[in-house]
Amino acid sequence: MGQTVFIPRELDANEPRVAVSPDTVKRLAGLGFEVVVEKGAGTGSRIPDEEFAKAGAAIGKAADASKADVVLKVRRPTDAELKGYKQGAAVIAIMDPYGNDAAVAAMAEAGITAFSMEFMPRITRAQVMDVLSSQANLAGYQAVIDAAAEYDRALPMMMTAAGTVPAAKAFIMGVGVAGLQAIATARRLGAVVTATDVRPAVKEQVQSLGAKFLAVEDEEFKAAETAGGYAKEMSKEYQAKQAALTAEHIAKQDIVITTALIPGRPAPKLVSAAMVASMKPGSVIVDLAVERGGNVEGAQAGKVVTTANGVKIVGHLNVPGRVAASASLLYAKNLFAFLETLVDKESKSLAIKRDDELVKATMLTDAGQVVHPNFAKADQQPRVEPAAIPATTMAADAAPKAAPKKAADKKSTSKPAAKSKGIA
Repeated sequence: MGQTVFIPRELDANEPRVAVSPDTVKRLAGLGFEVVVEKGAGTGSRIPDEEFAKAGAAIGKAADASKADVVLKVRRPTDAELKGYKQGAAVIAIMDPYGNDAAVAAMAEAGITAFSMEFMPRITRAQVMDVLSSQANLAGYQAVIDAAAEYDRALPMMMTAAGTVPAAKAFIMGVGVAGLQAIATARRLGAVVTATDVRPAVKEQVQSLGAKFLAVEDEEFKAAETAGGYAKEMSKEYQAKQAALTAEHIAKQDIVITTALIPGRPAPKLVSAAMVASMKPGSVIVDLAVERGGNVEGAQAGKVVTTANGVKIVGHLNVPGRVAASASLLYAKNLFAFLETLVDKESKSLAIKRDDELVKATMLTDAGQVVHPNFAKADQQPRVEPAAIPATTMAADAAPKAAPKKAADKKSTSKPAAKSKGIA
């Protein structure tokens, strides 16, 4: 009998995604695994149990997790779930460990080998495993769709016998993966798009998508990117100049989408209440960082707020989950690609190589200990019930490069970035 992979139904009511697809069920079986999918796990992603069964999976119940050698999830396991896992099981998910030391300690105490997919290094061989990029790409797309739904006018310019409808003006703040997709989607819908980022390298990418790049392009700006492609923290003087330019620009915009996050810290404030107040009635702001405190003053997680001057601030939770069917297909492929590296092809069994750069970058707990250097002290924290899991984690990151350099690869495996930039 081969080893077992278990895929549970996510317990959080705000999480419709699932960690496997019918395609990856077949691939997992090809690796020698017996695949058990909890009944109803794919409902939120429009994948009925019958499709999993046709692909070769057994349809089980939550208690089947106790026999699993590998558990694939979207979110970090809850205390109740941890109690149902066997010692030594490999659990792979988006663990959201920053600020959740008690939850990390709980995973160590449970004796599982936990892998945090959002820590996947940005190296060539790991691109297919990059959950941040796959999910942020969809978040950028959905942000524009949500903005268009709230905006009570047409986005493209329309010339008719009755007159001309002007094109909507959209401003994207943060040009990571989400920002680039937001630019592309807004352009496809006919909006006139501008974008800003503190990294000079993204200017060409913005322009290649047909958008205009907005930034204070002084000497400090030209040196604002690290060797790894991440954003440096800018001086107070530069921030003031950029804020003034942004404030003037936002007042003329119909749609603003913000994407900036800092791993392990609250999201930076990019749009002040005064900027919101300067916008026209009916304008829409979509804050993709709302679950981390938000980039926009006045944004509220899980709500669409209408200000006194008629501006809508959209703060939807779990934006990739709003396109769950697509998000699950990509996420499932990310997880399969990573799990495949942990399997011995000859014996068709789990064989974790703890000296592998992917394992070292993503492993949080192992053999009862917290092993990730960023969270080594987590198992010393007092044991408490973890707080409610945030709806999604999409740590901010630089836009992908066509040919990553080896020097950048090595740097990216050490620890996640801690500077502000566009979402993934």
